Amino acid sequence: MIDDLLLDDIDGMSARDVSNMLPAIASSGAQMREALATINRSDLTEVAKGDQPRNVIVAGLGGSGVGGQVLRAVLGQSTPVPIHLEQTHSLPGWVGPMDVVIGVSCSGATEETLSMTAEAGRRGARVITIGAGGSDLEKLSGSIGGSVHFAIDAKGRSPRASLWTHATPLLMVANALGIAHIDEKEFDISADLMDELSVANGPSIPLGENSAKTLALACAESLPMVWGTGMIGATAASRFMAQLAENAKLPAAHGELPEVGHNQIVAFDGVLAGAAPEPDIFRDRDGLIDRRTHLFILRDTNEHPAVEKRIGIVSKIASDRNVPVTLIQARNGHPISRLASLIVPTDWASAYAGIALGIDPSQISTINQLKAGLLS
Repeated sequence: MIDDLLLDDIDGMSARDVSNMLPAIASSGAQMREALATINRSDLTEVAKGDQPRNVIVAGLGGSGVGGQVLRAVLGQSTPVPIHLEQTHSLPGWVGPMDVVIGVSCSGATEETLSMTAEAGRRGARVITIGAGGSDLEKLSGSIGGSVHFAIDAKGRSPRASLWTHATPLLMVANALGIAHIDEKEFDISADLMDELSVANGPSIPLGENSAKTLALACAESLPMVWGTGMIGATAASRFMAQLAENAKLPAAHGELPEVGHNQIVAFDGVLAGAAPEPDIFRDRDGLIDRRTHLFILRDTNEHPAVEKRIGIVSKIASDRNVPVTLIQARNGHPISRLASLIVPTDWASAYAGIALGIDPSQISTINQLKAGLLS
């Protein structure tokens, strides 16, 4: 069952939020400022001495891998170098000495990231790592000639709750590599925006005035289909899907316009679209929710005119089939700010959805069971 009243009960939410996911989300702006203040500038200078790479490969998984998506979205089509995201145990066959491999692991212990980083060293690729100080990743980095490690401190937060702790150094490394040209004032502007959004969507703001809480309830009672426009919107949509899975234990589909207009849109004619049937008063449903598709479109401010036109058409198609549509608009500004303006409110919404469903947002027993099985 969904307990919407709980979202206006600060003590009740705190009791449900056993591992402090809500304070972690509120720390987004502080994470960016701390990363900016503590990153090793001499190591950035060392990174800047090298030649521009042929390709940049970001090796990271789960919450630690989202930084690579952030990097690619922020740089967009402007980067002179292809950026590849690898989320497995092995690197593509073409990776070699002309490429840079950046291994990212918040804990510094991610099995797949360690495997890819070691392989990059064996192939003679230039290696840069971002992860906890004193971790296996830092030790591995130290054993690879010419490698540079940037130590981060997630302060006990999970990787998904520490996005800006590892994404900010990654963006700064891109500057040092010469594939990005981000003025550092943009980090301060983005951090201030994240603080503003966390105040507006924080636990003390009541449901009637809190867009993240309203969004949370819409997700909690539906099967979310999350679409994004452009690389900014698509990255935020992917992040929202993953956060709904981990924080609210809700499955969600995600994709990017216009691609989803060639496939996912057909689900609006399926059995899970449209309004739920009137409940049978003689049937005991035990609080079960008849979940139906709800479309959430995360919109960048820099949309192709053809995509903008599609949104109007898609909204009409959905409306005709009784599929609710919620539009979430990014703020204007630098790509970092635009992306943050979509990620922060949806991070809040994912955690609130879990709490409203009676779930501790931080609990990941299935992931822990998987890891334990791999060690047995």
